[in-house]
Amino acid sequence: MSRRGDNDAVVVGGGVVGAACALVLADAGLQVVLVEGREPPRWQADRPDLRVYAFAPDNAALLATLGVWGSVLAARAQPYRRMRVWDAAGGGELDFDADALGREQLGWIVENDLLVDRLWAALPAAGVRVHCPARVEAVEQDAHGVRVRLDDGTRIDAATAIAADGAESTLRSLVGLPVSRHDYGQRGVVAFVETELPHQAIAWQRFLTTGPLAFLPFAGGRSSIVWTLPDAEANRVLALDDATFARTLTTAFAARLGEVRGVSARAAFPLRRQLVGEYVRGRVLALGDAAHVVHPLAGQGVNLGLRDVAALRELVRGAVSRRADWAAPHRLQRWGRQRLSENTLAAYGFDTINKVFSNDEMHLTLLRGAVLGKVGCVPPLVDLLWKRAAGV
Repeated sequence: MSRRGDNDAVVVGGGVVGAACALVLADAGLQVVLVEGREPPRWQADRPDLRVYAFAPDNAALLATLGVWGSVLAARAQPYRRMRVWDAAGGGELDFDADALGREQLGWIVENDLLVDRLWAALPAAGVRVHCPARVEAVEQDAHGVRVRLDDGTRIDAATAIAADGAESTLRSLVGLPVSRHDYGQRGVVAFVETELPHQAIAWQRFLTTGPLAFLPFAGGRSSIVWTLPDAEANRVLALDDATFARTLTTAFAARLGEVRGVSARAAFPLRRQLVGEYVRGRVLALGDAAHVVHPLAGQGVNLGLRDVAALRELVRGAVSRRADWAAPHRLQRWGRQRLSENTLAAYGFDTINKVFSNDEMHLTLLRGAVLGKVGCVPPLVDLLWKRAAGV
């Protein structure tokens, strides 16, 4: 290789983070290619996607600059105005309130398929060239750029390659970025439910000794549940008949919203912490789930990935304004160190919360409810915690 071709970036992976990254780079005036292994399913309003996100305001603003967020809101996005967190062992309650924080809402509950659908709809007008279905087979690089070979024989030269192809990233593996993994021995059970009492646009979370149980407000008065359970217990819950599942869930949630009725299929996904030790190798970088997978208890997975993208946008804008090479390895390394530090801190923070609350050790049980109550009584601390989660 002695030249990078006409492309500035090849983004591998067309999920929420990968598609957003392609649009951000194209919006900065770069020539971008997106590679994805399979055509994403079209969003269907009458078939809600079980995979939902608690979408933060800073990332909504990012998508707004790309002309995407308005179409998401027009389709279906449930704002939530409060978050209430409490421990099954008793004690105080942590309450985040949009009014008290001077916000219209704390965030939105949005389906994965809807986000991907709207992001992909924006790709052609942005000038992003899409190779789909196609998968990366090999990558080589030198001081001038990268060359990616796809399974259909296509070769793509570019200034840089971006691994946004998920937790099992092929591109990340091909360049040898180191990965550490920790299996929590837990699974997240997800489903849509209806409740006897209205959800009140509140995101609820109750800590149980087996793990947190979240009720997230959804359109049509429904709630999306994310129930963290040990593997064996998750399998048991998945196997329950609908009536028994509803009773079990009602009890686990202390009937905070009255009787619960399941209105969808149930699914579960394994939980783990997975962190890449360095985000950049030469002119190849990793972001989103390809770089970090965190516990879902705070709903920050996709938010952290989009913050990777936002930080990359700032790097590109700054370099382009100075007519500098934005993809120079030393600049990418600076971006990588910043994101590695922030994401690692977040991952281990969620890990600590999970350890403290997902157990029945007597001393911790006595302390944690009281700690939640104390934090909730200090408005500046509540404000700080929410701003950290919201990216503002």
